[in-house]
Amino acid sequence: MKRFKTISTTFIVVIAAIFACNVFYLVSLYNSIRSNVEHDVMTALADADIDDMWERADRANRAAVAAKEAYIENGDSITEHARSVSGIKDDEGNFVTTSTNQKGETTVNKTALRRDRSYSNQMVNDMSQQMHEAMDPFVDFNLSIMDSIVIERLADRHIYPDFVAVEVIDSDAEIIRGNIHIRQNRSRYDVFSLCFNPETGMYYRVYMTPLTRHILSQMLGVIVTVFLLVVAFSLAFWYLFRTVSRLRTIEEMKDDFVSNMTHELKTPIAIAYSANDALLNYDTDNDPDKKTKYLMIANKQLRRLGELVENILAMSMERRKTMKLKPEDIKLCEFVEEIAAAQRMRGDKDIAINVDVADNIVVDADKTHLANVLNNLIDNAIKYSGESVEISISGDNNELSVRDNGIGIPAKSIPYLFNKFYRVPHGNRQDVRGYGIGLYYVKSILDKMDWTIKVRSTEGNGSMFTIKFSKDE
Repeated sequence: MKRFKTISTTFIVVIAAIFACNVFYLVSLYNSIRSNVEHDVMTALADADIDDMWERADRANRAAVAAKEAYIENGDSITEHARSVSGIKDDEGNFVTTSTNQKGETTVNKTALRRDRSYSNQMVNDMSQQMHEAMDPFVDFNLSIMDSIVIERLADRHIYPDFVAVEVIDSDAEIIRGNIHIRQNRSRYDVFSLCFNPETGMYYRVYMTPLTRHILSQMLGVIVTVFLLVVAFSLAFWYLFRTVSRLRTIEEMKDDFVSNMTHELKTPIAIAYSANDALLNYDTDNDPDKKTKYLMIANKQLRRLGELVENILAMSMERRKTMKLKPEDIKLCEFVEEIAAAQRMRGDKDIAINVDVADNIVVDADKTHLANVLNNLIDNAIKYSGESVEISISGDNNELSVRDNGIGIPAKSIPYLFNKFYRVPHGNRQDVRGYGIGLYYVKSILDKMDWTIKVRSTEGNGSMFTIKFSKDE
C-alpha cells in the first residue's frame, strides 16, 4: 500500500511538473513573440511617419505650385530664396546638419553619434525631426491618411488588426489632434506611442485592437504541439498508473490466494494423516465400522486434496500462452453422462443430475479440458445449492446448458464472474470455500476453443450457464 501511494504521488508530481514546465515555456514564448511584434509595430509607425511626411510634402508642393501659377496669372512677381541642407561630422563626433528655408532662416542641429545605435537610424531620426520642424507649422496633419498608411505598414509585417486609429499628443499626453474614430472606451485597445519631434514634445499615439490574436496565431503550431505532448505524456502516465494499480490488485489477490490455498492444503493433509495414523496404531481389524469410517475420512480428504491440486494445475496450464489444445470428436451425450455419473457419487449431498442431450451430437473439442469445464460448472452448482441439488444439463448442435436450483448470483456480480480470483460475496454462505479461479479457467479454455459462455441468474432462484459452440451470437 505504501509503495502504491508513493507511485501515485510520483505520478501526480510528474504530470504537474510537465504541465508547469509547458505553461512556463508557453508564457515565455508568448512574451518573446509579443516583444518582437511590438518592435515590428514601432518600426511600422516610424516608417508610416516618414511616408506621411512625404505625402504632406507632396500636398504642400502641389499647393505651392498652384499658388505660384495663380500669382503669375495675376502678374505678381515672386522672390525665392535659395534653400539648402548640409550635414557634417565635427571633431567631437557629432552629426551636424544645417538647413536654410525659403525665408533665409538658418537652423543648425547637432546630434551625438552613438556607438550603440545604427548611424542610419540616427540619420533617419534627425531627418524626420527636421522635416517635422519645417513642415508641421505649415501643413496640418491628416489623421485619416495616417491611419491608412499605418495599416499598410503593419500589413507589410503580416500584422492585421481589426481597428487602427492615430492621434497626435504632447509630452503630457494631452491631445493636440484628435481622431473621431477612437471610441470613448480606450482601455479595450493596445496603445503605442512614437515621439516624432523631441524639440516640441509631439507624439503619435496609436490605438489598435489587441495583438493577442495575432500572437496566438503565430504560436498555434507550438501550442498544438505542446498540447499533444501533454496529452501523450498524460495518457502514458495514466496507462502506467492503471497498469500498476491492476498489478497491485492482482498481487494482493494472489497473496490472499496463496495464503488461503496453503491453509486448505494443510487441512486435508492433516486429517488424512490422522486417519491413517489411527489405522496403523489402533486395532481396527476387530472394529470394521471404525476402519471403514477412517478410510472414508482419508478418502474424502484425499479427494479434496486432488481437487485443490487440479485447480492449481489448471491455473498453471492456463498461464501458458503457448499451450495447444488437442481437439477430437466427442459424442456429447456419452461424455456428459459419464461426468454426471461421477458427480452423482459424491455423497455429500442429495444430488440429482438430469441429462437431456441428443445421441447424435458430436463436438470437436479437447476432451480433458472440456471435462474440467463441466466438472467446474457442476461443482459450483453443488456447492452453491441447498442440501437437495437438482441440476439439468441439456444440449443441441449449438449449445450446452447447465441449470441448477441454487442460491443464484447477485446481478452486480455477474459482470465480474469470470475474472481471476473473483469470488461472489454470499453473506449467508460462509461455509462455501473457493479460490476464484474455477470460472476464470472455464472462460479461458472456452476462449481458446473459440466458444463462448453466458450466464443468467436470479438471486434465490438458481443459475444457468450456457456454452455456445461458436462465437457467433
